[in-house]
Amino acid sequence: MRYRTLGDSGLRASVVGLGCNSIGAGLDLARTRAVVDAAIEEGITLFDTAEAYGEPAGASEELLGHRAGAPA
Repeated sequence: MRYRTLGDSGLRASVVGLGCNSIGAGLDLARTRAVVDAAIEEGITLFDTAEAYGEPAGASEELLGHRAGAPA
């Protein structure tokens, strides 16, 4: 995976990101974990999400938070 530095921050992000608009709309927690784990395994560090993603709105960010370690 290639990475780019974000401005002068010293932070690096993968040049490929994962669009998370189907998380919470088409993917449940188990599938979210599988997709995110696969992305991380490939070196992806950029996850594109928004408060409006998911059903109801915000479900994408909530499931990503659960994947990151919060209880389901």
